[in-house]
Amino acid sequence: MINAIERAAAAARPNHIRLDDVDMAILRELIHNARIPNNSLAEKVGVAPSTALARMRALRESGVIKGFHADVDLEKLGLEISAMVSILIHSRARNRMTEIAERIAALDSVQRVFLMSGDRDLLVHISCETPARLRDFVSTHLNDPAIANTQTNLIFSELQHSH
Repeated sequence: MINAIERAAAAARPNHIRLDDVDMAILRELIHNARIPNNSLAEKVGVAPSTALARMRALRESGVIKGFHADVDLEKLGLEISAMVSILIHSRARNRMTEIAERIAALDSVQRVFLMSGDRDLLVHISCETPARLRDFVSTHLNDPAIANTQTNLIFSELQHSH
């Protein structure tokens, strides 16, 4: 992931934020450990703690850093079934695609929703306790006249990107 960030930061494009070596070093460290204390971050990237704090604030305010998130083991919470459900929206409902995606995103069991290009319009990550709950979710919440078709793919495991 950091290589893609570095390539994007190096490219000179209008309306995009240019990052220098210090910004990139800060992002590298945060991707590796988002909970790193500011003084440790400053030491690792070779700047004063006040500089690290100011750079972090600027990265957040510019939207480069969107937030900090906990990586939760859903299986340990009893959500042992995860699936990606791809959704095709009827052509007559395409003008409501964002509205449909937002409605789905607000449902229990939904982890993330992506608006896609290609032969499917939405990709929904769902986590449930049992296969029966997954089936019930799809048949209840995705049984909408605006939805032309769904395809459910079980997730067996997720590989973590080593930073």
